[in-house]
Parts: sequence; structure tokens; C-alpha cells
Amino acid sequence: MPSIARPPSAVGASGAPARLDGLVDRFGRRATDMRLSLTDKCNLRCTYCMPASGLDWLPKDKVLTAGEIIRLVGIGVDSLGVRELRLTGGEPLVRADLVDIVAGIRANHPDLPVSLTTNGLGLDKKATALKAAGLSRINVSLDSLHPGTFAQLTRRPFLDRVLAGVEEAARVGLGLIKINAVLMRGINDAEAPGLLAWAVEHGFELRFIEQMPLDADHGWTRDGMITAAEIRARLEEDFILTPDPRNRDGAPAERWQVRRRSAPEEVAGVVGIIASVTEPFCADCRRTRITAEGKVRSCLFSHEETDLLELLRSTGDDAAVARRWQEAMWGKPKAHGMDHAGLGAPDYVQPDRTMSAIGG
Repeated sequence: MPSIARPPSAVGASGAPARLDGLVDRFGRRATDMRLSLTDKCNLRCTYCMPASGLDWLPKDKVLTAGEIIRLVGIGVDSLGVRELRLTGGEPLVRADLVDIVAGIRANHPDLPVSLTTNGLGLDKKATALKAAGLSRINVSLDSLHPGTFAQLTRRPFLDRVLAGVEEAARVGLGLIKINAVLMRGINDAEAPGLLAWAVEHGFELRFIEQMPLDADHGWTRDGMITAAEIRARLEEDFILTPDPRNRDGAPAERWQVRRRSAPEEVAGVVGIIASVTEPFCADCRRTRITAEGKVRSCLFSHEETDLLELLRSTGDDAAVARRWQEAMWGKPKAHGMDHAGLGAPDYVQPDRTMSAIGG
């Protein structure tokens, strides 16, 4: 049967409709949560993310400038329906102009929730300035409260500095502090209840994240990872977990109310579990990612990226940048970089880039 010709105005060169409303894709999802990486550099070497020797960092002239970052956020918010921003890395605290970036974004968007994902190193020295610049809150990656285990996982003996950063962020009032933890079998998996007890005691929201196949050494295996079901079982040895009644609303974490077994009538806190592997939530994904060198990554597990930096540095106006961004998101895969969910499936191919290079 011959194909039906479409009017020239109906489809753009990328195959996307000529007119798009926001960052929509072929499956009806709308991206409103922007994750923007400020750098690929990091001062830790977490085993599930980077090799011990580190990676080849991007040249400085290939990385988005503060002005380009502020402009991209403006295009996302003003033209494409972005309603929430997370600044990521690498480690964003290594950027000397981080406070200026936050202040510039806040000046243009007084009501935009702006959060930061960090490993906490140096946060004790910048928390006050970040709060004053308009940062809404932080997520701190912290996989262990034991110095030896922390050093084994990160290849750096800096647990005391991370904890100092978390303490200072709490002191200055950087919103609800979320703690992100990845459990590794035989290394820190037994710490799950202890991490939760510590988070509840301090008023933090702990989020466990299933280890994903985005490590530089490509050593991830489906059988080797700690699953969401295992995490819940380990937590329930010490706590009572009940589903959080709040609407998940596209959030990657499934939340659970936490009650101590000694006081089951009282909700002591909330814990989240991000089960990207075993309980994927791709059908309600609302994230759009921009890498440190200005490339759109429509899915964390994509093998394709779309360059915006060239347009930003040429004659491309905001409308042209927005259109290219929309076209990139229109082509977003259904799940896990494929047409179906299946991390660890025989047809899954791990992306070349690691989490630190992509931006979480």
C-alpha cells in the first residue's frame, strides 16, 4: 500500500510535527523536569560510576558557560514548559561560578524550584552562599556512614567532609535535604537500616537507588545488583513501611512512610526507592537532560544526543534552540534507550557514557 503523503507543513525535517507544544514525545509524555549538568568533572571515584584513574575531562571551551546555562534554563522555562530544575554533574561544586549560575537563574525565575545534586565535598564552605543565591534544596550522594566503607566505594577518605557539608546545608536551611544511596552487594548493603535510622533522626529524606548499568568499567550485572524488593525487605527488619499516600506525580522514587517498630502509630519519616531496573517508571518519565557540553539526552540510557551548544554559539536564536530541543525530545525512546523496558535484557546495550558524563 503506498504511503500517504503529508502536507509539507505537517512534519519537520526530524520527523517531528512542525508544531509542538512543549517537550512532548511520540508516546504522549511531557518533560517538565530539567536536569542540567554543569560539569563532567568529579572529585570522587565511586566504583559504580567512574574508573579509579578518572576519565578524560571535557576541555573548558567545550563546556557550557554560565551565560549559556542561564539562557538554556530561560528557554526551557519560558518557551518549553519546564517547571523544575536540577543542577547536576559530575560534581557541580567544582565549578567556581556555581553561585553566580544559581543567582542568575533565580533572578530570571523567582518561583522556579532549583535543586542541586552533589557529593557534598566543599558544601560546608558554599552552603550559605548557595542559599543566599536562591538554591531551593540539595540532594547529597552518600552510600555509607562508615569511613572505611565510604573510602572503599568512593576511593577517597572524605566521609567527614561530606557529613560536614550536609550538616551545614541543614543549618542554613537548604530546603528538604535528600540523601541518595546506592547499595552494593557485600559492601554496604547491610547498612540500609542504619542509613535510614540516621536520615530519620536528622529529618532527611533517604532515597535508595538501584545500581544501574552506567558504570565506566561495564561491570554491572542484573544478578549482582541489590533490587528494590531486597531493599524493602532489609528496611522492614527494623522499620514498618507503608505506601506514602501522596501522588507520585512522575517522581522517580516510590515513597514509603517510615514507622519505628517501637512506635508504630507515629510516622517518623519518609524513604524513597528508585527502582529503574526492576520496577521501571518510564511510562511516566518527565525528565529532559542537558549534558555539560550542551547536548540533549532524551533518555538516561540513550545512545543518541542532540547538540544545542552549536546553536547557542552561532546565529541561532532562542526559537531555533527551542525547536531543536523539541525535536530531540520527540524522538525519545519508549524505555531504557529502546522500544521496551529491559535493563539487563539480552538486547540491552549499555551507553558508552557514564553517569558522571551524562548528568544524573
